[in-house]
Parts: sequence; C-alpha cells; structure tokens
Amino acid sequence: MKGMRDFAQDSDDDLLRQTTAGDEQAFTALYRRHQASVYRFALHMSGSVDAAEEVTQEVFMFLIRGAKQYDAKRGSLAGFLYGVARNHVLRRMQRDRVYCDPPDDEAHGVDDDTFGGIVRSQRIDCLRKALLALPEHYREVVVLCELEEIDYAGAAEALGIPIGTIRSRLNRARAMLAERLRANERCPA
Repeated sequence: MKGMRDFAQDSDDDLLRQTTAGDEQAFTALYRRHQASVYRFALHMSGSVDAAEEVTQEVFMFLIRGAKQYDAKRGSLAGFLYGVARNHVLRRMQRDRVYCDPPDDEAHGVDDDTFGGIVRSQRIDCLRKALLALPEHYREVVVLCELEEIDYAGAAEALGIPIGTIRSRLNRARAMLAERLRANERCPA
C-alpha cells in the first residue's frame, strides 16, 4: 500500500485536476486543506453543529460530482467552496425554517469555574445569539470577513456580489450587532 504523498506544494487547481482524474489522495489533500473553514462558515451561518457537519459533507460531495462547474478564471477554489456552502446552508435553513441556538454548554473554556471564565462564556454566547439573529445577507459577510478573515474581494467572490456591497453590508452588520449586544442586558459589558 502506498503512503500519503505530500501535496503541500500543489495548488488547489492542481489538486482539483488530479481529483477529477480519480486521484483519491489529491481529494483527501483538498478536503484537509478546506474542510475546517467550510465547517466553521456553515456553523456560524446555521448555529447548528449538525447542520454544519451535513453542509460540509454536501459541499465536498458536490465538489466530487460537480468539479467541472468550478472555473479558476472566476475566482479561487476557496471562494467557490464558500459559495456552495452558502447555498446549502440557505437551502437547509429554508427547509427547517428555524434558527438553532447553539447549546449553552458548547465552547466554554476551562476557566468556567471562575468568574472571569463565566463572563467570557456569557459574552461569547451573547455574540453568537446576536450573530444568528442577523438577517442572512448580513450574517454571511460577518462570518466571511470577521470570523474567517477573508478579504473583501474573496467575500465578494464567494457571495457573487460587488465589493462595495460587501463593505456596506459589513458596516451595517457591525452596527446591528453592536445595537443588539447593547440592548441585551444579560450580556456583561
């Protein structure tokens, strides 16, 4: 049995070409390179671990079946994957017609038994809830630009909208988040 080749120097486009030619190791390398960011995007957009796992799986299944739909001239593979993830999240949310709040015990730090840890956990929980309460078109720019740290051009590519729209939505989303957090008296300052 052959060992895993080192694909670190291969571009996404090279790995995708190898994947479409049937190279399972190239697909595994692509998956490992992009799975975490696709998952985080889906999690932040849906607020549900189950939805994020399902969407991530759907994105990579789509990549296997629909790799020919990706056009490197139109943008990066990462942008393409975010766009596919976005479509799957929005479809799932329409199907479910509910916003899922993250479990209260999710992502609490080891300092939860101290006052400082509790305050940080409450802030994170309040921020998550405020983010999930944003309309989708604002939430997705916050997730991409602020949480995933994608530049405006990359976010515009992933969402298929102009950079100026990214900027204005992000500005409005930040204001809405700040307003929601100030209005929520339970959130520590």
